[in-house]
Amino acid sequence: MSSFVSRICAVAVGVLVASAPAIAHHSFAAEFDADQPVTLRGRVTRIAWSNPHVWIYMNVEDETGQLVNWGFEMGAPHQVRNRGWDRDTLKAGDEVIVEGSRARDGSFRMNARSVTWAETGLSLGAASSQGITP
Repeated sequence: MSSFVSRICAVAVGVLVASAPAIAHHSFAAEFDADQPVTLRGRVTRIAWSNPHVWIYMNVEDETGQLVNWGFEMGAPHQVRNRGWDRDTLKAGDEVIVEGSRARDGSFRMNARSVTWAETGLSLGAASSQGITP
């Protein structure tokens, strides 16, 4: 009986460990507000290809003329690649227009739905998690 209990415990621990990333991952609605759509234009300062999300950072001029650095959460790297991206698609200094939903806490962050290059008009989806329930 002890061997049976040990196997059950091992399976239970395995299930908990495997499900931890899913539990830790946030839902769109927990961080972003679909009722606060945002479209911003600016110059890319940094791109971070990391799990669980790709992030773009860009300087955006506010209403007073000051530059504000915004962060844009995109999908996971594999999801972004499925939309036509690779690590060289976007470079620091590129001028882009990003559409998405603002962070609930009012910070300079948003969940990006699309990115359009100002110079060429090329537009790629950002693998947004909006509308997806974890």
